[in-house]
Amino acid sequence: MDRSQKADSVAQLNAVFNEVGVVVVTRNLGLSVAQSTALRNKAREAGATYKVAKNSLAKLAAQDTAYDGIGDYLTGPTALAWSVDPVAAAKVVVEFAKTTDKLEIVGGSLGNVVLDANGVKALASMPSLDELRAKLIGLVQAPATKLAQLTTAPAAKLARVFGAYAKDAA
Repeated sequence: MDRSQKADSVAQLNAVFNEVGVVVVTRNLGLSVAQSTALRNKAREAGATYKVAKNSLAKLAAQDTAYDGIGDYLTGPTALAWSVDPVAAAKVVVEFAKTTDKLEIVGGSLGNVVLDANGVKALASMPSLDELRAKLIGLVQAPATKLAQLTTAPAAKLARVFGAYAKDAA
């Protein structure tokens, strides 16, 4: 990798660090190509990215961003997972790490908050942004549905009473 490629790599990672909601650092303990590909595909499906980056370049890219704190985790054979959704990358990596002992979660960062491995696992247990949106919409719709039911109930009761009187009269 020549100097211009390194500069491009640092610039790309710096742009990523300025846009994402979470970065998770993992240690590769001998993942096969097939396993790495499967992890990348799962990450892509969840709206996250999983990428192996040179530690020194990742440290340079993280400087002067909210993710400057992950520099201590970038030692050895590491890879980064990130997503705009603050939970997606953590969920994918934690779920994949449960299936193999060749991927270790080292830590990460949620903006300025540096997380250890347990913090990343706790973050992964939280509902995703889409799940929270669905719950919020459900909560907003519930009162409107009940209100509609309450406003139509008296009319329905009156209709039943008139129907009963009509049957008795006939």
